[in-house]
Amino acid sequence: MESLYTAKATATGGRNGQVKSADGALDIETRIPKEMGGPGGTYLNPEILFAGGYAACFDSALNLIIRMEKVQTGTTAVTAEVSIMKQDNGGFNLAVKLDVEIPGVDREAALELVKKAHAVCPYSNATRGNIEVALSVK
Repeated sequence: MESLYTAKATATGGRNGQVKSADGALDIETRIPKEMGGPGGTYLNPEILFAGGYAACFDSALNLIIRMEKVQTGTTAVTAEVSIMKQDNGGFNLAVKLDVEIPGVDREAALELVKKAHAVCPYSNATRGNIEVALSVK
């Protein structure tokens, strides 16, 4: 495979630390969410970062399919919910739910576009078979 782009970020302090990208575009504090025993507040955490990345990537993949198929739609939106799940063995895993809005097309057509986007989205391809990803169309 040919590399088109490589992002680089460094985390220090884990969930109670700092994340900085090599190009300086990202420089944030991270904290454990209140639901997991953290301080609460409006801090970022790995699940929020993953949700934002997956939502943006999936929406781009969706719009690529829409352009390729020459479908007329309104502005699409993808909402990603990323849950951290405790495993019986003490480890952790993720689960994702993607809620997709495609105005201007019927539900059946929207489902087909979402299915095709799921096949080309890099995040979908990276997670396929590793974590549960549920797709829904609004």
